[in-house]
Amino acid sequence: MEVTRRFGDEAANAEFERLDADNWLSVPCVVDDRWFVKVIAEQHTFVHALLTTGRNIGAFSSGTEGFFERFSTPLEMAGHELAATERIRELGIAAPEPIEAFEHDGFGVLVLEYLPAFRTFDDLPTDRALSFAPTLFCNLASMHAAGLAHGDLRAENVLVAPDEDGVETLYFIDATRVSEGAIEDAKAYDIACGLASLAPHVGANAAVAAALDAYPVEDLLAAREFLDFVGLRPDHDFDTTSVKAEIEKAAA
Repeated sequence: MEVTRRFGDEAANAEFERLDADNWLSVPCVVDDRWFVKVIAEQHTFVHALLTTGRNIGAFSSGTEGFFERFSTPLEMAGHELAATERIRELGIAAPEPIEAFEHDGFGVLVLEYLPAFRTFDDLPTDRALSFAPTLFCNLASMHAAGLAHGDLRAENVLVAPDEDGVETLYFIDATRVSEGAIEDAKAYDIACGLASLAPHVGANAAVAAALDAYPVEDLLAAREFLDFVGLRPDHDFDTTSVKAEIEKAAA
């Protein structure tokens, strides 16, 4: 296999496991319990383009110009996620170690560190989700201050795993591409997605309170404009009205 050949191991001895994941944008797999690999084909970039169009329509419906960007090739898609992961880590925010992005037989291949013992945010009990809520928004705020947006924040893209010292840590994955000139709109969208991810687990009041620890209330009012759009996405299931009410209460 190309991954093991590139990193000096004997491909014949490599253990390869395709993950059973509902992922329309790549074929995810694990190699030797060391590398998390995404194999991206032309059809994945096509699906990403369709999703991007839908998200931009949703952004228009929220009163802003569309700020999501598509990819031209599988390699471009893999290279963007590698670069985004590198930038996140440079900010001191936990993310899997980026290894390489390359093209092989027309496929884009992304190689990251494999986190074997992780849970998604959805898997956390309420008390643990609540304890991580301030960290989630603090890390988002650091990204936004550096001009970087996630663009696809949801519970499945926030992992909890032990760091090298064995301490449970939030890891951010799967950042998508947004227009560099639209960071304010992308920030508001990220905050809305963060609230949508947290509220079902800790309640609207606690989710908004955690966001207010990292952002001024004006930023949450901007995020409120995206909540109806975020609520239509199948990967978010939260009470839009309750979150809006808590933001309005904080602003009063």
